[in-house]
Amino acid sequence: MKTIRVRISAEELEAKRISDILERAFEDDGNPVTVYEATPDGSVWSAEILLFEIEPAEAEALVRDRVGADAFAAPIEAEELPDINWVEKSLEGLKPVRAGRFLVHGGHDRDKVPPGAIGLEIEAALAFGTGHHGTTAGCLEEIDRLLSLREYDSILDLGTGTGVLAIAAALKARQHVLATDIDPVATSTALENAKLNGAGHLVQGFTANGMEDVKFRYYGPFDLVIANILARPLMKMAKSIGGQMTQTATLVLSGLRIEDGPRILFAYRCQGFVLDRRRAKDGWLTLTLVRGRKAA
Repeated sequence: MKTIRVRISAEELEAKRISDILERAFEDDGNPVTVYEATPDGSVWSAEILLFEIEPAEAEALVRDRVGADAFAAPIEAEELPDINWVEKSLEGLKPVRAGRFLVHGGHDRDKVPPGAIGLEIEAALAFGTGHHGTTAGCLEEIDRLLSLREYDSILDLGTGTGVLAIAAALKARQHVLATDIDPVATSTALENAKLNGAGHLVQGFTANGMEDVKFRYYGPFDLVIANILARPLMKMAKSIGGQMTQTATLVLSGLRIEDGPRILFAYRCQGFVLDRRRAKDGWLTLTLVRGRKAA
């Protein structure tokens, strides 16, 4: 896969502002964005985004077009990176992550799962969700809490990525969980990870764009949905998600910046949901909503 890195260099506050603009501009595409200190003295910072299957000149033009005048004075450079699995590379050396009763780890840390914990072995793959991101960890903590309080009849992990959330729910509840994603690579990765974690018989999945696919009718309506995606698609899917859930359902939403909270709550309030719990972690937000019953 051809990978192009587009870098915009500026002073710290400007680079961080540009990073936020890049995340919003490419939110629907899911391109990785990062910002970091580029010089030892901190005088120069860099905001970077990775684009795929595109030429460097096209990538630079696309970034300039989407960022617009907000960063016209900052130098922009684009370069093709060596053919490396950058997801795997970026995860090298990451330590296991504890989230509630769950411990997310790689294969080399299987022996580090303590008694009483639920180990989730997730290797580096071309899909999102390793537990190291604040949104994934927040969802895992909420899955642990919710499934300790009550049982659910039908559970969906929408936008499953690596399948870590579906696997966690399946192992915690010891019941079937549906995992879907718009990306067939993610769907395949999730099902393989389910087998790896001894949950292959519990996690079912298919590739679908949103919740319009007719196959959802065979599994729903759902009384627990976990959707760790992004704010804009969650806004667009509010009606379709609500339409596939029971009248006494619980909904966990993440992939949200702190500032996304009010507009997400408004969109889902229109579907009959009210806020039950709000978790903020590393600048990211996880919201638990309920419908047809009072918040805890």
